[in-house]
Amino acid sequence: MSTTIAVAGKGGVGKTTVAAMIIRYLMENREGSILAIDADPSSNLHMVLGLELEWTVGDIREDMLAQVRQSLTARGAAMGSLRGGVTKREYLEYEIRASLAEGERFDLIAMGRSEGQGCYCAVNHNLREVIDSLSSHYRWVVIDNEAGMEHLSRRTTRDVQHLLIVSDPTRRGLVAAKRIGAFRHELDIQIENAYLVLNRLPTPEIPAAIQNFIEQELDFPLLGAIPADEAVTEFEFSGRPLVEMGANSPLYQAVVAMMERLALS
Repeated sequence: MSTTIAVAGKGGVGKTTVAAMIIRYLMENREGSILAIDADPSSNLHMVLGLELEWTVGDIREDMLAQVRQSLTARGAAMGSLRGGVTKREYLEYEIRASLAEGERFDLIAMGRSEGQGCYCAVNHNLREVIDSLSSHYRWVVIDNEAGMEHLSRRTTRDVQHLLIVSDPTRRGLVAAKRIGAFRHELDIQIENAYLVLNRLPTPEIPAAIQNFIEQELDFPLLGAIPADEAVTEFEFSGRPLVEMGANSPLYQAVVAMMERLALS
């Protein structure tokens, strides 16, 4: 049985950084293989993990549809086969598995660009089946979401055991976190647990105004806070993968503490 951890939040709050540190924690502290899913169209999780990314699911999808348009003209061709009798499901499964970027004890798949013009219903159905099947072979699945959580309902039918909603220590960030948290009730998948992660906190203590907002406005608890860390900026500008930060870095230690609170097993 696999455990899925999804990271969400508005753009720029550090979702990808948190997702990368979770993956590092799992590598160093938990047994089992890990699948990282980069669901953000900007596709930069590979950079903080120190991997090269050559091909995304979006690229594969568009390439397949281009082949369909070139080789099939019959009505309803989107439900048919490609040249050589290969079904779209078979094509997608082969190409997605081939596109996996391999790290130490983890693989990465990037969703890439959003859909273009036209109907993608049949393709998205096949994609959902392929990604669900692929994910089932991993002990841990970590999903770095786009700004919202729309992809969860379009790209997977998997239950999410732990949803971490990341916010910076601002009212705008917390309001966005509240909206994302409310949206989880509208999804067709089950989210067992939801938590707030407060990122880039500039002071050792959480300001009273922020603490009051969390307690009075949110229907999910605070899992933990990550202190502002100048080393993160230095790594970003140098291009070094964030997963290479020292084990004693405030960022990584804060994520370790939060993961221990989840009591993953």
